[in-house]
Amino acid sequence: MSLKGKTAIITGSNSGIGLGVAQELAKAGADVVLNSFTDRDEDHALAAELARDHGVTARYIAADMSKPEDCRALIEKAGACDILVNNAGIQFVAPIEEFPVDKWNAIIAINLSSAFHTTAAALPMMREAGWGRVVNVASAHGLTASPFKSAYVAAKHGVVGMTKTVALETAEEPITCNAICPGYVLTPLVEAQIPETMKEYGMDRETVIREVMLARQPSRTFATTEQIGGTAVFLCSDAAAQITGTTISVDGGWTAL
Repeated sequence: MSLKGKTAIITGSNSGIGLGVAQELAKAGADVVLNSFTDRDEDHALAAELARDHGVTARYIAADMSKPEDCRALIEKAGACDILVNNAGIQFVAPIEEFPVDKWNAIIAINLSSAFHTTAAALPMMREAGWGRVVNVASAHGLTASPFKSAYVAAKHGVVGMTKTVALETAEEPITCNAICPGYVLTPLVEAQIPETMKEYGMDRETVIREVMLARQPSRTFATTEQIGGTAVFLCSDAAAQITGTTISVDGGWTAL
């Protein structure tokens, strides 16, 4: 499908899943706005590269998703928002009684509250344009749980709940809101964890991936950022016009267990 003429804002998109989604949307013809909290030359160069590769307009706008005013300013600075992909997220692992309060607050702010603020700012633009798509990158942990991830699990469950609410509020309009729930995705961050995990368990790369990192993912295969991006493109398509308020799991069977 073609998304030519549409503007897509993807939060947390200078690497990993967010960048993969941005690349697939650009490949489909959408103009894209990349985002993270940094404001480096390489961030802007990444947008320029995306524009060259796909013949679209691409910009980078720095905004800290832990700050409500930055979240809303991102949408305002972009000037248009036909497609909003709420992807920004962080993680921290600890038993709940030891979980640092500042980490809890940061995870809730970045993983959940940012999506509220950006969506609230974007919906008026979508209504004015007469079309819109909100795609929230949740997680398998938005549908199930793991120990020691209280803040992340709470935030991602919250994203799924907010997805349903936004879908109901826009149900009679040409606007949809859905959540993608990935399992483990092979991102640079995950790739960097593999050698340390190999050392910790005394296993080779293939074994540590299958038996440790992907123990809960029945396919025993990482999802790719391209697959997450392709799912986002589908949700923006006319074929998905009546898909709203739901989750699509890209988790190799994780949530089927």
